[in-house]
Amino acid sequence: MTMTANTDLSPTTANLEKRLIERLTPAAMEVIDESYQHAGHVGANESGFGTHFRVRITSPLFTGKSRVACHRLVYDALQDFIDEGLHALAIETEYPAK
Repeated sequence: MTMTANTDLSPTTANLEKRLIERLTPAAMEVIDESYQHAGHVGANESGFGTHFRVRITSPLFTGKSRVACHRLVYDALQDFIDEGLHALAIETEYPAK
């Protein structure tokens, strides 16, 4: 039996954005693939894509939570992608403006 990659779990900007929208209903969000900046580093691949991301996200689910709790929500939402090769994730969270 041949296994094929599940493209829904491939660490791409579009797939990460889709998951974060589904799980965290962001008011604002930016997902940036910074993999090219890590060429030759541990966890980088030859393509220069899909291993190192930065997420800037504002979500009503962060209201009243510590920075660590907000980051945990992002990590939990993206855990499947981490399991599939996402090596590094820089997270910047904000509370929505009132």
